[in-house]
Amino acid sequence: MNFDFIQHDVIEQKSKSRYRQLVCNSTTSQDNEIVIDGKSYLNFSSNDYLGLNNHIEVNRALQEGADQFGVCSSSSSLVTGYHYAHQSLEADICQWLNKPKCLLFSSGFAANLALFQALGKSEESHFYLDKLSHASMIDGAYHSKAKVKRFNHNNIEHLTTLLTKANQSADKLIASEGVFSMDGCQAKVVELAQTAKSQDAWLYLDDAHSIGVIGTEGQGSNYFSDIDITMATMGKAIGTSGAFLTCSDDLHEYMINFSRHYIYSTAISPAVAWATRKSIELIRKEQWRREKISELSALFGKLLAPEIELISTESSIHAIIIGDEKKALNVSETLKKQGIWLTAIRPPTVAVNSSRLRVTICANHNSKDIRYLAGCINKAIA
Repeated sequence: MNFDFIQHDVIEQKSKSRYRQLVCNSTTSQDNEIVIDGKSYLNFSSNDYLGLNNHIEVNRALQEGADQFGVCSSSSSLVTGYHYAHQSLEADICQWLNKPKCLLFSSGFAANLALFQALGKSEESHFYLDKLSHASMIDGAYHSKAKVKRFNHNNIEHLTTLLTKANQSADKLIASEGVFSMDGCQAKVVELAQTAKSQDAWLYLDDAHSIGVIGTEGQGSNYFSDIDITMATMGKAIGTSGAFLTCSDDLHEYMINFSRHYIYSTAISPAVAWATRKSIELIRKEQWRREKISELSALFGKLLAPEIELISTESSIHAIIIGDEKKALNVSETLKKQGIWLTAIRPPTVAVNSSRLRVTICANHNSKDIRYLAGCINKAIA
């Protein structure tokens, strides 16, 4: 039969304990729980870091946006799909992050592909990616015509060595994640920015897991330094949907003329854009949400058994390294029996022998939740 590899590859995934399947979430309220197949679990796998999903003010703004602009943009941004709601959101983001221009995308994956493919139009472009960069960054870079190099994780010395070997005429772009999605550790933002400046390169940061959580107003990596190009998703801490790029006037003009992902995609929902404005307003003024994440994260680290390998982080993401895929799955299943939803992350998302539990601590958790979680993990891994 055609495409014989389909069944073979799925069977192989199962044999390696790497099989994935969909589960339907029937949760309807704003809290720290998830309902799967009628059973309620404490949810420690959500990216709703600030607890803004289903916030009453954001929901009200969504309804206002739908009433005023409609749910669907009905066209690409360069035809008739660019609404006042989009323009207003872009202005808010530019003011928030102190940037000249902003572009909206349907997802972070689309935004990363768009950026790398637009800038990687020839071999004169050289991309330098942190080895732990997100799959969408890697795909975007390698599917372009640019020359791609990977530097050791957070290793500025290795990055500098690679940069100095490039042709002086090359267009150089350094790329990293602000907060790494599977480890929770932060990029060395200040050092990366200094390196980019000294090597006449641009710095591009994927701030999907940093925006909203890092900085006094949730500015993410731009709190630490002026980043040339920032990408951030709105479906995590911001609690809505879509993504954005901030950039210079020149790059903005170039992208709307040459980025195929932007030109040929229907614009995001104007109602969602309107709701996102309200979410960003809440993020900027409600510092207590970030403070609560820090307090609960410190408590979690304190309560875990000392032999458990926890990656150090100042973000919402706390990676507990298990190693073997099957063991990670077993621990995850044990926790489910205790009413805790905590997904096991396995290859190829992470390296072989580094399967883990990816714990996300959010502003809608409380100390009782954290104490229960830590106790159950200690018993499950012991």
